[in-house]
Amino acid sequence: MPEIATIGLDIAKNVFQLHGVDRSGKIVLRRALRRSQVPGFFSTLPPCLVGMEACATAHHWARTLMAFGHEVRLIPPAYVKPYLRRQKNDAADAAAICEAVTRPSMRFVPVKSPQQQSTLMLHGARDLLIGQRTALINALRGHFAELGIVVAQGARNTRQLIAFLHEANPDFPAPARTALQSLATMLVEIEAQIAKLDKAILAAHRSDPVSTRLAGIPGIGPIVASCLAASVPDPSLFQGSREFAAYLGLVPRQHSTGGKARLGSISKMGNRHLRKLLVVGAHAALYSMKSGKTRTAMADWARSLLAKKPFKVVAVALANKIARIAWAVMARSTAYEPGTNGVAAPAA
Repeated sequence: MPEIATIGLDIAKNVFQLHGVDRSGKIVLRRALRRSQVPGFFSTLPPCLVGMEACATAHHWARTLMAFGHEVRLIPPAYVKPYLRRQKNDAADAAAICEAVTRPSMRFVPVKSPQQQSTLMLHGARDLLIGQRTALINALRGHFAELGIVVAQGARNTRQLIAFLHEANPDFPAPARTALQSLATMLVEIEAQIAKLDKAILAAHRSDPVSTRLAGIPGIGPIVASCLAASVPDPSLFQGSREFAAYLGLVPRQHSTGGKARLGSISKMGNRHLRKLLVVGAHAALYSMKSGKTRTAMADWARSLLAKKPFKVVAVALANKIARIAWAVMARSTAYEPGTNGVAAPAA
């Protein structure tokens, strides 16, 4: 077999497509492999550059191929699309990946460790259960309202509805009690599972020095800090804090032409879950800053902005500032100082 310099690997559930070129760019390999054949093939192949899309199971295969001595680069799927010629199929996808991975301006996704992926699994499971809890709460409130029973808004007030099911009320229809008890049982169990995941996330946060440093930033607690530390294993991939904020989608969307800048709402690109956590944390921090209890440079800036802009707009702007500070804390291995400009003291 001719020497292979670069391989584009299109991963899937069972059949993997390979597209390899030599140093001059000539195609020397086009092949499909079953999942079980992939480790054996790459273990006998001389070290080369392997490109893959950063999709499901990509980090696992990246770690596997790196163990065989290969250089693996993960590419966001959206960045591979422009290199796809004509119609989409596995062979064309592999060729597009092979072309994209060699571009000098291409941006790559850092390979995550099993521990980092496990921490993100905790966040994913918690987010899923919170969505299911919200659906159950809405169902319970809606069904009780049909019978004229209404409580105040808020998840904690749903306990009053659950307690009502345990009361002996002859006017409450028996079929309705049977139906709603099933929903109430599921809700109680989900809340117990969420609490269990919260404890696991807190333990992961305390065992990670990067996460503990991030928790010192206003608006960032254990949940946001652990998610940040696991999602950004290599902050040096970003040229600066502004680029990191843009990666999270916390900058205005641009539609500029002819030298005239047109800016709109935030782009909402990048990691949706992480952006949501930062915005929620910024809301909590802004309530404290608005009351005047917090006396820092960031709080003074937020209060001056509140005098001119709506609360939610300022919260998103604060989330942008928090993200930029978080990048500095991660990239420079420093601790947050709430004094003048935010980051100053080296980590102990």
